[in-house]
Amino acid sequence: MGGAEYVQQALAGLGQAAGGGVDPALPLYATTFVVVDLETTGGAPDGGGITEIGAVKVRGGEELGVLATLVNPGVPIPPFITVLTGITQAMLVPAPPIEQVLPSFLEFVADAVLVAHNAPYDVGFLKAACARHGYRWPNPRVLDTAALARRVLSRDEVPNRKLGTLAAYFRTATRPTHRALDDALATVDVLHGLIARLGGHRVDTVGEAIEFARAVTPTQRRKRHLADGLPKAPGVYIFRAADDRPLYVGTSGDIATRVRSYFTAAEKRARMSEMLAAAERVEAVECAHSLEAEVRELRLIGAHAPPYNRRSKFPERMVWLKLTDGPYPRLSVVRSLADGDEAYLGPFGSRRAAELAAAGFHDALPLRQCTHRLSLRTVTPACALAELGRCPAPCEHRITPEEYAARAVDPFRAATATDPGSVVHALLARIGALAADQRYEEAAVVRARLAAVLRATVRMQRLTALAGIAELAAARPAARGGWELALVRHGRLAGAGVSPPGVHPRPTIELIRATAETVPPGPGPVPRASAEESERILSWLERPETRLVEMSSGWVSPAAGAARFRDLLSKIENAASHQLSTERP
Repeated sequence: MGGAEYVQQALAGLGQAAGGGVDPALPLYATTFVVVDLETTGGAPDGGGITEIGAVKVRGGEELGVLATLVNPGVPIPPFITVLTGITQAMLVPAPPIEQVLPSFLEFVADAVLVAHNAPYDVGFLKAACARHGYRWPNPRVLDTAALARRVLSRDEVPNRKLGTLAAYFRTATRPTHRALDDALATVDVLHGLIARLGGHRVDTVGEAIEFARAVTPTQRRKRHLADGLPKAPGVYIFRAADDRPLYVGTSGDIATRVRSYFTAAEKRARMSEMLAAAERVEAVECAHSLEAEVRELRLIGAHAPPYNRRSKFPERMVWLKLTDGPYPRLSVVRSLADGDEAYLGPFGSRRAAELAAAGFHDALPLRQCTHRLSLRTVTPACALAELGRCPAPCEHRITPEEYAARAVDPFRAATATDPGSVVHALLARIGALAADQRYEEAAVVRARLAAVLRATVRMQRLTALAGIAELAAARPAARGGWELALVRHGRLAGAGVSPPGVHPRPTIELIRATAETVPPGPGPVPRASAEESERILSWLERPETRLVEMSSGWVSPAAGAARFRDLLSKIENAASHQLSTERP
């Protein structure tokens, strides 16, 4: 191109519909690439500054189309740009502005992988132009030949990764001239030369090529073969060490895709890098649907305690807050419940959370806090709490067991099993009194205790309602047709499956029932499952699209239960979060 002329050609491909993405599993030889190069005024990508666009569409080594045009940037061309590119102000006067060029360009790149040398520069200008002039950026997959060359070619082969250097190395048909179309054509030959080298690195698809171009560690590159042959299905994956010990357990709706992500630049966690170095193989356990996968993940983590899973996922850390036996019961933090336990709250994820809730009950109810074993015949010296009026001093028999039960024990039982209203109102009154005295820090402490009480009671009553159902069958529409099915017994997932599209799910439900796990009842709100498992099941059941098919008994919760205080709990948690954010420096 020269003088005042500009050429805008689209020899092929302009009729394709915009939108849609490129499957990352598409082989490189079947992928459509649009190789683009821009010339600019040299400024920052602010929506303007483009002086020339050159783009070449190729697939399988064959050129499919060309789009080339000068662009009037609407601003003077700096002299050094004219010296570098040969583009003068006079050449750009009759050229169209970028807002007139973008529609053709966006149509040209539709359903293709965008390729550029130092792609962030070119893509940055194009995205800014779209944003400035109201065009939606199609967000195509982008392959950077400069980054790819850094991975494929050694310093012994090329001294640097400049386009001119690579063009000379690959002996491109067109030499780079700092003009958009010439540079795009040269980049096409460079791209083909780099793709020819990717086979030796076991990179065969466009997704693998894009990830290969990114900065990954030598360990990720060496171990990426561990993702080979895994199913593209929902389930659980287990990274195992040389001695077959589980290192990490995860779940995904697509096992193969998720495991491959551990070997890409997107994975930057230091612990995962350490885990990959120790891993020798990946085991996949296919599941019927996402709920079964999530439950199996929790059970495997609980059974094997993999060292690289978050410790908070381990159910053995759960504790309970329960009333002890005896004439004057007190609150005690325990790790498990027995068949005879009736007054309790939990489970809590940590001892600290249980103790915070216990402090809330101590603020609201005259429960003794000492750990002495009290007798109805022997008097024990009172502690300081009795002198301060914070304890009715059952140790000195100042209160009868009947009065103690009415004032302290029965309200705790009612708060945990049915209605926590008396405890909530007592704590709210205490917060109000402290705030009225301008003792705001103490009021915030009581507020945190109230939140702990409400959080635990809401959770336990939800779990109890589910665990009380001997058997529940539910269905949810599957993404590809048919139904995802779950059979739940006493809060535990006993069976799972998927009924095919166009087939009534009843036969599949009966088959699941016949092969499902036998789950007997037991003590507590989660007698035969972890709290996390039952909560995952509840989340699945409570989705709008889930249908309850059969239940052995009604699914009921207390009419005046803790759930009626959910709005209050949300307000408390939001207030605490706001306070924390304002206190941070």
